[in-house]
Amino acid sequence: MQEQSASNKLMWYLDSGCSKHMTREASQLINLKWKPTGFVTYGDNNQGRILGVGDIGNENKVIIKDVLLVEGLKHSLLSISQLCDRGYKITFEPEQCIIADSDST
Repeated sequence: MQEQSASNKLMWYLDSGCSKHMTREASQLINLKWKPTGFVTYGDNNQGRILGVGDIGNENKVIIKDVLLVEGLKHSLLSISQLCDRGYKITFEPEQCIIADSDST
């Protein structure tokens, strides 16, 4: 298995096709609750086992809630639909993507 570089471990991809936020890096999560709860199915019909759920942030502020910890996931994914459901405004422009709390717009 090829080891990811440190910068790749911190990189997150916005995904319009996934329904839940997910990562394979337990070290990126706070409030992690280890509880195997089933599987996620990828676009190619392969599956990854869910090991737990946690949040992204620090002890002072949670930024993203309910991120699945998935065994064997190649890239950390932020679900665009889940961000929108939580009240974030997402704007795509030619050179950037802006994610803003709806209260700040």
